[in-house]
Amino acid sequence: MRFDQAVFESASGRAEQLPESTLPEIVFSGRSNVGKSSLINKLVNRKFLARVSSTPGKTATINFYRLQEARLVDLPGYGYAKVSFSEKKRWAELVEGYFQQPRDIRLVIQLVDMRHPPTRDDMQMVSFLCENEFPFLVVLTKSDKLNKTEKEARRKGLIEEFQEYEGITLVECSSVNGEGMDELREIIASCVEDDEIEEPEKE
Repeated sequence: MRFDQAVFESASGRAEQLPESTLPEIVFSGRSNVGKSSLINKLVNRKFLARVSSTPGKTATINFYRLQEARLVDLPGYGYAKVSFSEKKRWAELVEGYFQQPRDIRLVIQLVDMRHPPTRDDMQMVSFLCENEFPFLVVLTKSDKLNKTEKEARRKGLIEEFQEYEGITLVECSSVNGEGMDELREIIASCVEDDEIEEPEKE
């Protein structure tokens, strides 16, 4: 896959605006300020493809980035306290609307800041993905901000924090030094190229 050929395709602020799913989709989910935009930019070797905002909660749309073989789907970040209730509700309806549609979702990349235990919102999202049988993995962002001892401590903590989710895949990543990016690209390519993956049935 040529990740460096990614281009911005469209943004949707409401479920009814979502484009038709015509390619395999790789979905990025995580709380505000977890580093989604920076990770996407590093993944595709482009500095400014996904807009990096200094203000958490600024991305209020689902953004689609087109590759030749697939789409990268950037969900709005959740969990930012200063966003109004009505805006949070709109975001929730937008994201729920996305997942309820018959889409070719090959993988959900759930981002969690490695420096801290997963938030309640993070765990709710992981539970949602498990309950609805979406294929997913957890990417641990900002790994470069931890030293060796701190990393080891967090690895042990994560085993306990995710203990109820058997077989969960954790990938340590950094958008600063590129740690984990090659592994993540390989996983994404494998998911896109696997035509045997079936879409989860919706009730």
